[in-house]
Amino acid sequence: MSMCQIAFDLECADTNESFVVDSELVLKRNKQTASSQVDFVPEKIRELIDDNAIFYVSHSGGKDSQAMYCLLKEIIPPKQLVVVHAGLGDEVEWPGVLKHIKETTDHYVNVTEANKRFLEMVEKRGKWPSPAYRQCTSDLKRSPIFKFIRNDLKERRATIAVNCMGLRAQESSSRAKKAPFSYNQRESCNKRVVRHVYDWLPIFNFSTEEVFDTIHTAGQKPFWAYERNERLSCIFCIMGSVNDLRHGAEQHPKLYKKYVELEKKIGHTMFMKGKEPISLEDHVGIKVHA
Repeated sequence: MSMCQIAFDLECADTNESFVVDSELVLKRNKQTASSQVDFVPEKIRELIDDNAIFYVSHSGGKDSQAMYCLLKEIIPPKQLVVVHAGLGDEVEWPGVLKHIKETTDHYVNVTEANKRFLEMVEKRGKWPSPAYRQCTSDLKRSPIFKFIRNDLKERRATIAVNCMGLRAQESSSRAKKAPFSYNQRESCNKRVVRHVYDWLPIFNFSTEEVFDTIHTAGQKPFWAYERNERLSCIFCIMGSVNDLRHGAEQHPKLYKKYVELEKKIGHTMFMKGKEPISLEDHVGIKVHA
């Protein structure tokens, strides 16, 4: 396997530090005993561990989340590692995802849920989310997870949180521009309530091959849908490839029909072909029969 690195480009207000650590050492660590000395943790992360920071692993059930957890459970003390899954509801999420997360983690899986459902949100707004306006991510994932983090920190009487996400530079040009490690000004506060929140992308520089290698090295398998899927999120994700969407339609024709009918009801399509709207049926290439 080619060499990859876990990168940390700090963008905190008080520092311009940057440092990297060779993740091959992390992969080797997976093969060692739990009592082995961990000596490859960058100084900033070591400081946060020593400061009793709580590391919140956002776990979608996808390959990147799974690989990230496999690495972090070997670095972060068990009591400082918390697994959080943003539940999207049984209707739009691949069935069995939560079961898969529980079977491949050693920690309790905390499930957050928004006070709205995806399809209800789309119908009420009269529009589908888009790559430029990802209301599904902000309302159904990010907001519930940060709410959980705030409440959990309060219960623990802790003040430092590290929000760990499995985003990778290779996934898109926009993600490649993200900082692998940064201080979250919006979620942090230093007044009556003291809370310092960091965003960390531990596998930011991993290739897809290295992600799967990490999972296999840990003695695990990715979620079954990867037998055909390129990525895993909602069954019919606005960011999904035609291949993934077609797989979803074949596996869940009733739900596919519901999406197609909702498109017609609100007069707005999930996808565009150039500058023109294209129906889900035409985009995927599978017609719904009455």
